[in-house]
Amino acid sequence: MVGEGGKPKAVIVGGSIAGISCAHALTLATWDVLVLEKTYSPPTGSPTGAGLGLNSLSQQIIQSWLPQPQLLHNNTLPLTIDQNHATDSEKKVSRTLTRDESFNFRAAHWADLHGLLYNALPPNIFLWGHLFLSFQVADDKRSVKVKAKVLGTGKVIEIVGDLLVAADGCLSSIRQKYLPDFKLRYSGYCAWRGVLDFSKIENSETIMGIRKAYHDLGKCLYFDLASGAHTVFYELLNKKLNWIWYVNQPEPEVKGTSVTTKVNSDMIQKMQQEAEKVWIPELVKVIKETKDPFLNFIYDSEPIGKIFWDNVVLVGDAAHPTTPHCLRSTNMSILDAAVLGKCLEKWGAEKLESALEDYQLIRQPVTSKQVLHARFVGRIKQGLVLPDQEPFNPKSAKPEDCEKLLQRNTPFFNDVPLSLASIPSSISPSECL
Repeated sequence: MVGEGGKPKAVIVGGSIAGISCAHALTLATWDVLVLEKTYSPPTGSPTGAGLGLNSLSQQIIQSWLPQPQLLHNNTLPLTIDQNHATDSEKKVSRTLTRDESFNFRAAHWADLHGLLYNALPPNIFLWGHLFLSFQVADDKRSVKVKAKVLGTGKVIEIVGDLLVAADGCLSSIRQKYLPDFKLRYSGYCAWRGVLDFSKIENSETIMGIRKAYHDLGKCLYFDLASGAHTVFYELLNKKLNWIWYVNQPEPEVKGTSVTTKVNSDMIQKMQQEAEKVWIPELVKVIKETKDPFLNFIYDSEPIGKIFWDNVVLVGDAAHPTTPHCLRSTNMSILDAAVLGKCLEKWGAEKLESALEDYQLIRQPVTSKQVLHARFVGRIKQGLVLPDQEPFNPKSAKPEDCEKLLQRNTPFFNDVPLSLASIPSSISPSECL
């Protein structure tokens, strides 16, 4: 099966960051791509969208995909500091545990990044409002037939391609066909998330107070650790504050195909009351003034040994569900896409199996270690039981124990796969300050 001009064709299921990144990388590898996405239109400031951090390699990859590389910097803020605090819940004061001033990340709002990537692609490659139903690999393994429902009409369509890319998230139905016994692992905690738009309250007591308490907002990734809980806090572009609060609790009942849930006013009120007991008043005010906070159930999985079968390949959270503690999910998705594109370019469509074997060989060992490290860091910060060591106590932690909190300890933190060594670096340290 070939697309226009004799090009091989890839069908990508999922139009989130992983899927849209694959669309860029495979287009550059001279493949025709078609993206199936069940939502009806591109997001424009999605209410459930939140903040994310891009490492330096992801920044370089994204810039190589954009017609104007500076657009990435125009749509993000620097995160040059990684800082961990211990919060005394009784005295409502914080002290610094660790501070790394060589943290070369940038902060983006999910919807801003998605829009940036989407607008740099031809619009006709996206099929919005198309629900993936099933697929079938041809007997000769040379093509794959995909069925999808057009949600606006109920019509079922068939698309044939050379490659099926599963970018359908941590609850991937495509993965389920090959790994029917696969189970996600509940972390032991959930996360309240929110983004406060302070554009109209810039000089309010809340914003003046939070800037006094968190001096380096606008360039710092803050973690606050209390007994059995921690928060993440940083600024986004366009006068927004992104916060996450992890709460230990038994596994909830997950319904449908999402690990994010809407909440009612009673749940929000109870959360805000609990926040008053734990966090400093300045942070509590931000949490209370945030409209529409939502709840994330935190899952990961044991590393998956195989991430492709015939001409079907997993990318992003479908390939390696992870907890968020090492800011890996988005970065792994972008790197998956870039490596997959380079492998397809190297081997060509005629040697698809070799290309997918190469992709798996490069990515699987790296993502496996990163997933397990993110799990380890999450359990440390939540004060949960760890093998061969006492639960972490931010009040009495020794300096060597606090070092384990730093992002730079993530395996392969600054690793650049050889297949991507040719991607130009247009990020200079001075630009990130």
